[in-house]
Amino acid sequence: MGMKIRETLAKKILTEAKGYLDVGFTHSLNPYSGCTFSCRYCYVREMPIQKFKDIPWGEWLDIKTNAAENYRNEIIKLRKRKTPVNIFMSSATDPYQPMERKAGITRGVLEAMVEYPPDFLQIQTRSPLIKRDLDLLVKLKEKCEILVSMTIETDRDDIRQIFAPFAPGIHLRLNALKEVYDAGINTQASISPVLPFTPDFPKVLDGIVDHIWIDTLSIGDGALGKRSERLGMPTLFEEHKLADWYQKDLHVRVEKYFNKYFNSEIIRVSKQEAFPIK
Repeated sequence: MGMKIRETLAKKILTEAKGYLDVGFTHSLNPYSGCTFSCRYCYVREMPIQKFKDIPWGEWLDIKTNAAENYRNEIIKLRKRKTPVNIFMSSATDPYQPMERKAGITRGVLEAMVEYPPDFLQIQTRSPLIKRDLDLLVKLKEKCEILVSMTIETDRDDIRQIFAPFAPGIHLRLNALKEVYDAGINTQASISPVLPFTPDFPKVLDGIVDHIWIDTLSIGDGALGKRSERLGMPTLFEEHKLADWYQKDLHVRVEKYFNKYFNSEIIRVSKQEAFPIK
């Protein structure tokens, strides 16, 4: 898979939270545009950022080199207006792209946040690279509410390879989540979207998460399943004899199952419970 990478200067780095995130988050922050993980179910494929792009999703990445500078300038202005700042990082990319190892854009943003902290920060990733920034996360948690949410759609890596073959392996993610948890930082397993898993999935998460968030392709793609349908997800499930896992009530079944193993207070479901601080 070829990859077109370019450096860009973003006009702004904080975007007003709308739609799926307007449940407590005030802003989203995307240090990159595009995503090299190229998950087959990703709803961003159906958004304008990709729909009007000539290059296929997963084959381009824009590096926002001025992200940290923009963050500093923008949060200073927000603080002058005494505006709450609850940030979701990131909504249309993964803040820990493989290129982040070299570019350090997300790390630069976190350094700026240590200096000018938001009120709340949720980091949404599927990359074990987040372990590199534990030193900053530990500093930041003394200054604001922080939640590291690791996408773990399944405990089966064979399933991961069908739906997200370029994403990090499941065991690597689990190990990273444990390290973050052991560092005293609030963690969440984001089972989003729910993919087929083994009966032992809850046991795998026991002792490494403070929250579990459940979402599905039918209720969590921002269009009541229509984006997932256009991406061919029903057919993909059928081709692999997984059709039983593509049901509109799947979130109900999964929540009920996880409630057997965890206190219901730590389990959250889809948009209505997306913001973890109440």
